[in-house]
Amino acid sequence: MRPGARNLITDVAGLRVGNASDATIKTGSTVLVGDTPFVAGVHVMGGAPGTRETDLLAPDKTVQEVDALVLSGGSAFGLDAASGVADALRTAGRGFFVGPVNVPIVPGAILFDLINGGDKDWGENPYKALGRAAYEAAREDFSLGSEGAGTGALTADLKGGLGSASLVLDNGVTVGALVAANPVGGVVGPQGQFWASPWEFDGEFGARGPVTGFDPGETPVTKLTPRTATTIAIVATDAALTQAQATRMATAAHDGMARAIHPSHTPHDGDLVFAAATGARALASPDIDLMHIGHAAATCLARAIARAVYTASAQPGDVMPTWAARFGGD
Repeated sequence: MRPGARNLITDVAGLRVGNASDATIKTGSTVLVGDTPFVAGVHVMGGAPGTRETDLLAPDKTVQEVDALVLSGGSAFGLDAASGVADALRTAGRGFFVGPVNVPIVPGAILFDLINGGDKDWGENPYKALGRAAYEAAREDFSLGSEGAGTGALTADLKGGLGSASLVLDNGVTVGALVAANPVGGVVGPQGQFWASPWEFDGEFGARGPVTGFDPGETPVTKLTPRTATTIAIVATDAALTQAQATRMATAAHDGMARAIHPSHTPHDGDLVFAAATGARALASPDIDLMHIGHAAATCLARAIARAVYTASAQPGDVMPTWAARFGGD
């Protein structure tokens, strides 16, 4: 396996990502949209999720495909970002048609970034407009770090952010991940090396090597205010998966959070992984191939989390330092 040409989730052909941010509020939204509807699944392991239309993604439900997936800041307010995306999709003629009416299917998830130093005294919920702006910005190349849903994200002791990574398997299947990393826990050890370092490719988050100076008996570093968290992600592939298989890919991908975040899946995180499958590539050996796809999804997600923190940028009013400010000079 090697990273794709962009090392982004958009190495899965037919997918685009758009970001929209508000620097004053210190928040934003991110959308993944396909050229055509795609099969989607979801798996939740955090104790405090905030979601929209995730029940629809169960394999026994009527609708098997979606038009877009949304990740957003804003806690419960941020769920409105999906409404902006749905409006834009409907204008574009996209959606699930019921007679003459098209209803865009746009599941979404949110993280908590309401006490990160930004001005949250808005008069009207800003997330619907952010969602539409993210949709309109969707393209194959997009920025990481303090962008989109990762704009105001924080880890235990550093700024979080938006990350992405990809892999092309030996059988030609492409897998990618997109994440807004805002966990209760931390993503680096005391010397700044990333917990995800064993899965790093080509120095994509600094080539600092494995974590050193770590005492496994110590209580891990966490946020002082724990109810301010959640890591939300999307893993995608060009493989032809059923909704049940996509759900299994999402489930396996949670291993990537456990590799990259200590601790992960806490009662105060709403950790969630969506899965997207475009269906462009048939699987020759479905059982074996699905196992490899799940492993690749976990690997991509771990790397994407590290890249999110590694690429975060300093902004006025920050309440935590970036990785670069704290560790980048040594």
